[in-house]
Amino acid sequence: MTTSPLGKQSLRVDRQGRTNPSVENPVSGRTLLLLVFAPSRMDWIKQLLDLVLHLQEHLHQLTQDYGKWVYGLLFLIIFCETGLVVTPFLPGDSLLFAVGALAADPASGLHPWIASGILLAAAVLGDTANYSVGRFAGEKLVAKFPRIIKQKHLDTTNEFFEKYGGKTIILARFVPIVRTFAPFVAGSGAMNYRRFMAFNVIGGILWVGLIVPAGWFFGNIPVVKENFELVVVGIIVVSVLPMVYEIWKAGQVQRREEATRRQPKSEADE
Repeated sequence: MTTSPLGKQSLRVDRQGRTNPSVENPVSGRTLLLLVFAPSRMDWIKQLLDLVLHLQEHLHQLTQDYGKWVYGLLFLIIFCETGLVVTPFLPGDSLLFAVGALAADPASGLHPWIASGILLAAAVLGDTANYSVGRFAGEKLVAKFPRIIKQKHLDTTNEFFEKYGGKTIILARFVPIVRTFAPFVAGSGAMNYRRFMAFNVIGGILWVGLIVPAGWFFGNIPVVKENFELVVVGIIVVSVLPMVYEIWKAGQVQRREEATRRQPKSEADE
């Protein structure tokens, strides 16, 4: 446990169906081992990639098959993506963009205002639940499930707090993974609840209020519609860039500190 920029303490702990390849499609030994011993994981990854890259198509099919029930599914996905530290892989920004693009088509059955309200409620309630879990059980969960609640994600989120303070709750809305861990770290660091909720609501309004309309206005432009997979990849890349930059900068600082610590020793040896 170390002093937190949140006011008290911040959570920091130490790290502690098979497929048969045909002759026409040979695979390497390593790939075969993966297929034999981890088929479910590979299938799961493939399905997740397919879902993310063809999000608009899947969403359109869901609205046709389940009608109004799709609102409940959207709520569940965003609630889990923001509220559970074990599901940072779920689509966030790309899902909001796809919802806006699909809602622009009257035949889709999605109402833009209803969808936006449900997504906003899911985002705010998800962050609130995540904050509560971090506040009352954060340390125990990290100590018990270090492989699920990864320390590197907590460290990256802590760096955002050190730089931006409470505003991290707002900024994290636009950064995958950090978005999931920010309320958890805020709760574990005993950030004031009212202050957290103010940032939480403002961040949720900005997140949903910017990305869903962006999907509405740009999602059905022919060039965007025909290359929606590339647009989704672009959204993900742009969203991840701030986190990559923070990780790179932290590495640079660490290397400089290590070089500084080694320098006096070298001079003493001389």
